[in-house]
Amino acid sequence: MRLSSPILIMLLLVTGGCSLLPEQIDKTKEWPASKLYSEAKESLDDQNYEQAIDYFEKLEARFPFGRYAQQAQLEIAYAYYKYEEPESAIAAADRFIKENPRHPNVDYAWYLKGLVNYNRGATFLDRWLPQDTSERDLSSMRDAYEDFYHLARYYPNSIYTADAAQRVIHLRNKMARYEIHVADYYLRRGAYIATTNRSQYVVENFQRTPAVSDALILMVRAYRKLEMNELADDALRVLRTNYPLDPSLEALEQGRDPKQKSGWFSWFR
Repeated sequence: MRLSSPILIMLLLVTGGCSLLPEQIDKTKEWPASKLYSEAKESLDDQNYEQAIDYFEKLEARFPFGRYAQQAQLEIAYAYYKYEEPESAIAAADRFIKENPRHPNVDYAWYLKGLVNYNRGATFLDRWLPQDTSERDLSSMRDAYEDFYHLARYYPNSIYTADAAQRVIHLRNKMARYEIHVADYYLRRGAYIATTNRSQYVVENFQRTPAVSDALILMVRAYRKLEMNELADDALRVLRTNYPLDPSLEALEQGRDPKQKSGWFSWFR
């Protein structure tokens, strides 16, 4: 059936008009860079991170060489971080560092990378249930440690350096404790050689951390299981010399295993 001309014209107008619906019109099309940036910042301040990301992306695409685009690279990294897209946040921060190595705010990019990596292993339940963060995957902790260490070493005058230095200490303790988790797991599974190797790694690489005494205790116990009594005595001697008040020392000197504490892992005080 052929449509009459008036009906055909009406259909064409209706279908053509669909492409001009208000929600499909990009209101930012004529915005200058300053307007895009201010709107993106306002969205960021309002915690509307998805909208902020959209505006920052448009700003970078439309004005790639302007001063606003440079700042947008840094702002979008933070927006991705708050929007819980860590990989995108890391990529944006890395891009900013690579393209602007002498920018006055490059220290913040390193600090933000550290924050993203430190929180990357966290889950929704971590916000409500207490968890020892040293039980998480070690790779994100190592990345965070490297980011904060780089900041503290190469930007000593940064306003973020004091906090980064504290986080370096904290993360070093966490990484040492992670190794103790693994060594304790091996001990409970009867893998005594693996226990001694992991514990020795802690003693050699994480001096001046609370985990060293735990490593020595594990070494004494594992060497005794292996009937390597001389090595067990050596580890006990080091423990006694450096940690004379350790609550496990008396039991070990009497040839007993220390009293187990409550909790999955018994060694952390």
